[in-house]
Amino acid sequence: MTITLALSKGRIFEETLPLLTETGIQTTEDPETSRKLILATRRPDVRVVLVRAADVPTYVQYGGADLGVAGLDVLLEHAAQWDGSGAPGLYQPLDLKLARCRMSVAVRDDFDYASAVRQGSRIRVATKYTQTARRHFADKGVHVDLIKLYGSMELAPLTGLADAIVDLVSTGGTLKANHLVEVERIMDVSARLVANQAALKLKREPLRGLIESFAAAVRQR
Repeated sequence: MTITLALSKGRIFEETLPLLTETGIQTTEDPETSRKLILATRRPDVRVVLVRAADVPTYVQYGGADLGVAGLDVLLEHAAQWDGSGAPGLYQPLDLKLARCRMSVAVRDDFDYASAVRQGSRIRVATKYTQTARRHFADKGVHVDLIKLYGSMELAPLTGLADAIVDLVSTGGTLKANHLVEVERIMDVSARLVANQAALKLKREPLRGLIESFAAAVRQR
C-alpha cells in the first residue's frame, strides 16, 4: 500500500527536508534537478508528488495525494471557497512549525492608513490572498476594493495601483527596501501537514504511523 505525499518546491520543501529525513523519507532523485513530478523515496511505501503550492490542498482533498505539506495561508485561502467552513475531506493533523512568517497589511511609508480607516475611506488593496483579505477587512468594518495579483506585490502601492497590500512578511527587508511599512498583522503563518480523510480510513495504520513520525520529529526540534 503506497502513501502519496504532495509537496511544492521552494522554501517549504527545503525546510521540510530535515523532517522528511527523520521520518525516513528521502527522494531517490534531487527534486531541484529532476524533471520528474513523481519521485520515489527510500521508503518503498512512500512516494512524493511535486505540485504548485496552491494546488497541494486540492490534491489532498480529492485523493490525488494522501498527505501534503502546505502553508496556513494557502489552506485558509482554499478553505474560503467553502465559506470558511473548511474544505470537505481535508484534515489538518499537525502544525510542522516550519516556514514561519506572518500575513500583514502594508502601505507606502507616506500613506496614513490609520486616518483612512478612521475616516471610512475606501481602500484599494492588492493581494493574491483575496479570500483571507476580504474576511479580515470585513471583520474590521473597513471598506476595500480588492485587486488580485500573483507576484511583485510591493509594486502595487509604488505605482498607484493600490493603497495597500496584503502579503506574507518574513524579515520585512523587502518592504523596507521598497519604502513600505507594516500597519497590521493579520496572522502568523507556518507549514501544516494535511491529510485526506478518506485515506485516513482506508490506509489507517500506515498513515497514522507516518503522521506520528512527523509529530515526534517536530517535538524533538
